[in-house]
Amino acid sequence: MPRTVTLPARPEPLTVTIEETALIIVDMQNAYLSKGGYIDLVGFDVSGAPPVIEETARIAEACRAAGIPVIYLQNGFSPDQREAPSSAPVWHKSNALKFMRANEAYAGKLITHGTWDHEIVPELTPLPGDIVVPKARYSGFAGTGLEQILASRRIRTLLVCGVATNVCVESTIRDAYHREFFPVMLADATMGAGPGTQEATEFNVQAFFGWLSTGAEMRAAINSNSAGE
Repeated sequence: MPRTVTLPARPEPLTVTIEETALIIVDMQNAYLSKGGYIDLVGFDVSGAPPVIEETARIAEACRAAGIPVIYLQNGFSPDQREAPSSAPVWHKSNALKFMRANEAYAGKLITHGTWDHEIVPELTPLPGDIVVPKARYSGFAGTGLEQILASRRIRTLLVCGVATNVCVESTIRDAYHREFFPVMLADATMGAGPGTQEATEFNVQAFFGWLSTGAEMRAAINSNSAGE
């Protein structure tokens, strides 16, 4: 029998079917969370990363235990940057690409496949059975197989956490909404890049694109379902 739970969420609770739910972990890489990573190098504050990493790990563990697929998005480029030619907007807007062009010592070292910067942080290393979806744009749906992966599993609800809240998390949530998924952002497992951005995305998600909840609320809802079986 399908298992349903009601997630405490804003602007209103959301009832979801566990078998139709997936966890999307967005770009939890050294580039975005670690001192010496790309985001730190270009001047964004990463001091808030440890609790976000810890909460994401708790969320992933709870989802695995409940049978909810855990899907990682991993952002980056090939060493030859074939995904980012100068004719593409990302060549002009990616802070990592611009930083590497301006600082020869870092050429090929930031969010580049095979580098430390590109790696998912050790605390969140994917486990057997988890799915890793590589991407080269902000949204997890842009140029990837994510939608097909979700459709093949008949997924309708997406629990979303990761970084950066206002860039890749929000872009993925917006695209999920436009593809008829129900996105739930787990706000305490996200971190914005830039002042005021966390609050802005939380407002956008709650008002326009989905639902807001927390890792603790999500785990409590799932655990209560398991206890009742």
